[in-house]
Amino acid sequence: MTARAVRIIGNGRAGGAMAAALTEVGWYLRPILGRSATPAEVAGAADGVDLVLIATPDNAVARVSAAIEPAATAAVAHLAGSLGLDAVAGHPRPAALHPLVALPDAAVGARRLLAGGWFAVAGDPIVRQVVADLGGRAFEVVDADRSAYHAAAVVASNHLVALLGQAERIASVAGVPFAAFMDLVRATVANVDELGPAAALTGPAARGDTETISRHLEAIGPDERAAYEALSVQARRLADQA
Repeated sequence: MTARAVRIIGNGRAGGAMAAALTEVGWYLRPILGRSATPAEVAGAADGVDLVLIATPDNAVARVSAAIEPAATAAVAHLAGSLGLDAVAGHPRPAALHPLVALPDAAVGARRLLAGGWFAVAGDPIVRQVVADLGGRAFEVVDADRSAYHAAAVVASNHLVALLGQAERIASVAGVPFAAFMDLVRATVANVDELGPAAALTGPAARGDTETISRHLEAIGPDERAAYEALSVQARRLADQA
């Protein structure tokens, strides 16, 4: 069978990771179009390929899509989690393909894309073929739900990193190395994976131990208290579901 051809617009972390991963599974990669691409190159991006992947920042997707000359033979998809099909609506075969995978750089990202990850898809069925070729798992997200889906992804990834940054700051006040907490973090994530968030919850908020929470708030800096209090409320809310 002839290999499918893909053109990627955007040579950042996501574009580089997708390029390496798709090449690994047998897709034919046309030269990536980056910032130095000419208007004519972008306009002709769909020529001779089965799929154009727009891997630019979210706020540039619609502009780049509008610059591509539509072609009935090529699907045009974007990798933005927060955007729907309307961002590429000017094409006969619009699609969306968002890897629910942390892509810190192209090499690590490619390995993770090939490790059976989850992908949010919509539109042309070629994006499901991409997921199948990468050995991943696909789920459909319609345009009306894209912002809620992406918000959940931000909470699960970016907010978790910010939360661990807070743990690192508070631990430093007690003179405890942050590395000492990482086994706890890994075990907690494993518990959530196995049991679900409500059943995995432990700690003073889950027990209703307001005295311990008060001592915590006295011990930590004033600039850490708002986040601690907000998450204690969320922990109590979760405990009430158990």
